[in-house]
Amino acid sequence: MQSHYPSGTNAHMHPAMSKPPALALLASDTQRAQEAAEILRSETSFVPLEEADVAVVLGGDGQMLHALHEMLDAGHVIPAYGINYGTVGFMMNKPKSTRTLEERIARAKRLTITPLAMTATLGSGQQVTRLAINEVSLLRETRQTARLEVAVNGKVRMAELFCDGVLVATPAGSTAYNLSANGPILPLTSALVALTPISPFRPRRWRGAILPDHYEMTFRVLDPDKRPVAAVADQKELRDILKVDVRVARDRQLTLLFDPGKTLEERIFAEQFQV
Repeated sequence: MQSHYPSGTNAHMHPAMSKPPALALLASDTQRAQEAAEILRSETSFVPLEEADVAVVLGGDGQMLHALHEMLDAGHVIPAYGINYGTVGFMMNKPKSTRTLEERIARAKRLTITPLAMTATLGSGQQVTRLAINEVSLLRETRQTARLEVAVNGKVRMAELFCDGVLVATPAGSTAYNLSANGPILPLTSALVALTPISPFRPRRWRGAILPDHYEMTFRVLDPDKRPVAAVADQKELRDILKVDVRVARDRQLTLLFDPGKTLEERIFAEQFQV
């Protein structure tokens, strides 16, 4: 996932406009998030998502992913300002501040991220495309290990990979499932993706690859009847897979908003020193 911080940019969609941006509120179902949402509604006016300039997301990283996918599916993509009422909160800002919500959003710095596009060919021949902000993963469906062919830019790089699965992670997603699978943490501003096997059985010593994000990857399921494989784009799963193509979707960019000094880039960098 390509990402960058435009210098001197704040959260306003239209800097020349005098009125503040219209805000939509998207909160998770947890008690903490719902209580915070109730307080914010008493202090701030909100509009439906389709009328908003900025989405305020309450919850954890899962809720932020859900909100971003909701905007992608609706075709109405606006900057998202997250407030952490979950656990990890890599994509979120801290709940407590001496400033009002409107002030925090006006001062926020933008981070532009680009998701992955997964095009899966099903056993029926149907092709389905899904977007992934964190990762695309192929996973075995049964006790049988997956048997996959891995190609990069049309050239077969691994004729057979026996494994529990394999994933392609963006820089922002490199600290999620990818890290749990012993994949590398990628700097947020790098134009790279991580290709990481999940419990590889043969070749046992292959630990994956780091690829330029303009490369395209193709995974073929070599024995779909005996060794069925599912494909997952973030939280959206498809089964009965024959082939998966993965590329960076540069035409579907997203924008996250962060308080000054509290960027996702710093959090991902700091994660490399956690023990």
